[in-house]
Amino acid sequence: VELQAPNVVSEYRGKLLERLRKAIGDADVAVDDRDVIREVALYADRCDINEEITRLRSHTDQFRRFLNSDTSMGRKLEFLGQEMFREINTIGSKANNVAIAHHVVDMKAAIERIREVLQNVE
Repeated sequence: VELQAPNVVSEYRGKLLERLRKAIGDADVAVDDRDVIREVALYADRCDINEEITRLRSHTDQFRRFLNSDTSMGRKLEFLGQEMFREINTIGSKANNVAIAHHVVDMKAAIERIREVLQNVE
């Protein structure tokens, strides 16, 4: 997901320009580059998933530390699993990218498997 994230905005820019070209066609209308840049900047802000990736990485690191702990961490692991699932959902909602969507499905399935295992842990 992290490797695909930078492609989301550049792909959107290309799609936007292509849609504009098709919509305008042969009409005598000029497209201002500043308008395109402004639209791409707004889109980039809406679909930025870097914060979610950072939090997901932090949750994953904390999850690993809890797994290696000598004390019972079942409940904390469950809560972390919920937080990880929320971050993954947000990534899926914000990133308009097929490759990321496929990774999101895989991550959700992994979290569900973890939840099933954690139900047996105290």
